[in-house]
Amino acid sequence: MATSNPTVSEKVVALFQPLTIRGVTLRNRIFMSPMCQYSSDDGFATDWHLVHLGSRAVGGAALITVEATGVTPEGRITPACLGLYKDEHIAKLSQITKFVESRGAVPAIQLSHAGRKASTRPPKDLGTFIPVSEGGWQIIGPSPIPFRPTDGTPHEMTVGEIAGVTEAHAKAAQRAVKAGFKAIEIHAAHGYLLNEFMSPLSNTRTDSYGGSLENRIRITIETIKAVRSAIPADMPLMMKISAIDWAEGGFTIEDSVKLAIASKAAGVDLITCSSGNVVAHQKVEFKPGFNVPFAEKVRKESGILTAAVGLITQPEQANEIVESGKADAVTLARELLRDPYFALHAAKALGVKPAFPGQYTPAFL
Repeated sequence: MATSNPTVSEKVVALFQPLTIRGVTLRNRIFMSPMCQYSSDDGFATDWHLVHLGSRAVGGAALITVEATGVTPEGRITPACLGLYKDEHIAKLSQITKFVESRGAVPAIQLSHAGRKASTRPPKDLGTFIPVSEGGWQIIGPSPIPFRPTDGTPHEMTVGEIAGVTEAHAKAAQRAVKAGFKAIEIHAAHGYLLNEFMSPLSNTRTDSYGGSLENRIRITIETIKAVRSAIPADMPLMMKISAIDWAEGGFTIEDSVKLAIASKAAGVDLITCSSGNVVAHQKVEFKPGFNVPFAEKVRKESGILTAAVGLITQPEQANEIVESGKADAVTLARELLRDPYFALHAAKALGVKPAFPGQYTPAFL
């Protein structure tokens, strides 16, 4: 079988310099963002996931992160979302991790609980709420505040239920290790459960999990510690956050810096800085690289590694973000859907010999 050729730089290009995090070395600074595929039944991965994820590994990205994966059945966004809440899920995921690694990429998985944004239909079905009477399930959250007026009202979690979700993350992380993943990402962004606790717009609790910033990030820090203790010491632990809520009275970038400092102390190695989606009335200022300033500020003021995400579409743009020290890596989503071989094309555009598969030699000569 033909193998990948090594990447040989004809000049020093920041985007294609290796990045070592704990015991893992990434071949470049291009990460594949976890993107929900809504192609599962009872949480099981399928051949679609193998091809979808595997093709981006063939395409040269350094980190291939599996989509938001429910740590409980009720933690899935939709009934068609991935899960890692039982041992039977491990086998197919193991096939995926083996292939991704065989192509020189690092397989990672994003562990998630959707909170009040769970029990919805996939986007192709307009993402509407599914009530229990129609096959949905009781949603949970920090406070009984629905995301949209047309959604169900979440059950306000008890302290015991909070501990149960933290434990579910740790158990899912242990399964991820068994499945061959080499890095874990905790989903604390986009209005899902951990993010719901962080934002004063969705968390009006008066106990030790509400009120002050320290209280609102408590479940996140407890989850980080639980996952960190459940995985090998040399395994990278990452986290995705919504750096701001894009709504008055919400989570701020200054809050995110404090969160990053506490998360780093708890065991997180890298934070991907996204933003928004905790409330439906947000006003997002979309423009190329709109989240990059957040990654830059968090990196500078907390000392943690960061990845930038959001409308990063050009090789020169991606390289400038890393080269200038605004972030340590770039995370691509839609651009990698459009072009699975973005990393190979970017390497060529930036004067680096692409690490193309030997089978594809005629296309990259």
